[in-house]
Amino acid sequence: MTIDSNFLEIAVTTSFTLLSLAAVATLMRLVRGPTLHDRIVALDVLTAIVVGIVGTVAVERRENTLVDVSLVVALVAFLGTVAFSIFLEVQDRYE
Repeated sequence: MTIDSNFLEIAVTTSFTLLSLAAVATLMRLVRGPTLHDRIVALDVLTAIVVGIVGTVAVERRENTLVDVSLVVALVAFLGTVAFSIFLEVQDRYE
């Protein structure tokens, strides 16, 4: 094991730990969020965390295909967030 691979192992482990803690905090906000807006933002942050986890797995396994997967997940999550935002804006107009 060289110094570079040891550093990569430490970086990946640290990334997984921090992303897991962020996911737990985001899930708490998703469940407890007082408004629907808070829950939508928490869901968007959770998808960003998932993209980070997939990216970290891609670095760990040295697979370029997973980078494409994370890009697709990020784009779909963005479109979902935009759709929710438009839905909430239209809903607020009629209230």
